Amino acid sequence: MPRYSARQLRDKIGALPRVDLIEKPTPLRKLARLSEALGGPELYIKRDDLTGLAFGGNKSRKLEFIVADMLRKKADAVVTWASVQSNWCLQTAAAARLFGIRPVLILFRTSEKPPAIDGNLLLDVVLDADIIIRETGKGRVVKASQAFGHLEEAARELRKAGHSPYLAPVGGSLVLGDMDRPLGAIAYVEAAAELWEQAAGQGFVPDYVVHATGSGGTQAGLVVGARALTDACRVIGVSVSDPRGPFSKDVLEIAAATDEALGLGLGIGPDDVIVDDEYIGSGYGSVDPPAAAVIRRLFQTEGIILDPVYTAKAMAGLIDLVEKGRFTRTDKVVFFHTGGTPALFALREPVLDALGRPFPDRRP
Repeated sequence: MPRYSARQLRDKIGALPRVDLIEKPTPLRKLARLSEALGGPELYIKRDDLTGLAFGGNKSRKLEFIVADMLRKKADAVVTWASVQSNWCLQTAAAARLFGIRPVLILFRTSEKPPAIDGNLLLDVVLDADIIIRETGKGRVVKASQAFGHLEEAARELRKAGHSPYLAPVGGSLVLGDMDRPLGAIAYVEAAAELWEQAAGQGFVPDYVVHATGSGGTQAGLVVGARALTDACRVIGVSVSDPRGPFSKDVLEIAAATDEALGLGLGIGPDDVIVDDEYIGSGYGSVDPPAAAVIRRLFQTEGIILDPVYTAKAMAGLIDLVEKGRFTRTDKVVFFHTGGTPALFALREPVLDALGRPFPDRRP
């Protein structure tokens, strides 16, 4: 099987059109206090919550390539979808505004109550994005089959008004709509190369990479990157929504398309995709006690804030895997912090409930 250096991967990806959106490289540092408290392994964190655009997050990396694709196709509007508190939609709206592209967001709510104008949604409003609220079932990421009719309806209205819309898949993941290459995943092949270079500078090679996985693009890119760089590192995606069976197939589809698009010849297979679905809790967008507890724990031990929808579930999963003996004491495990922190403020009530309401309850 072919192997590549981090530099070779960067060179392949560097030929693709992109815009400049993020601060690179994002920091990589050891979680020394948490590692000591757990008795090993050696835990590190890759701070992709510090990418720099609109509170940061993993979507900014993807949008460097996706916005370039919008510009290449002469789009003057972008239509995408996700949940009401979507970091993807916020990042897309912010990136679009920088390049004079009109953001149209189809946001799905899981409650009959009107969504609170807070967190990511507040920032969508500040950006003056066109916001269309739709309803969905509770506890799952909204899939393309449910969302695309709404996107096409919005696109028809934009075309009638003389616009040229670009339909973007949630998370920049699936090859869908007007995105004809797995650009989001390609960005995370590059992120893997960046991680390997930083790790080498700190004198180690990752044995595992752990992260929250929701739409599959980040995991697919990390899987392809890790496979290209080494045969010794496993990528573990902690699912925030979907069961491992069908979701693993989504990740594999994106990873295979990424391998093909970059001409790497890796032959990604099912054994390369590890999805752990034991930490979904009561569903997507819910705040369960383990997630709330780990938000507090990491903030107290390392001064780092997680979000309750994605990264807290993944960190809770990582800590549980450590306690179950999944890793050796000397393994080097890198946690990818994928951002999304504004949602913490919008979900403060369920976070406080999950923490046992340590503050006086002043709800009306």
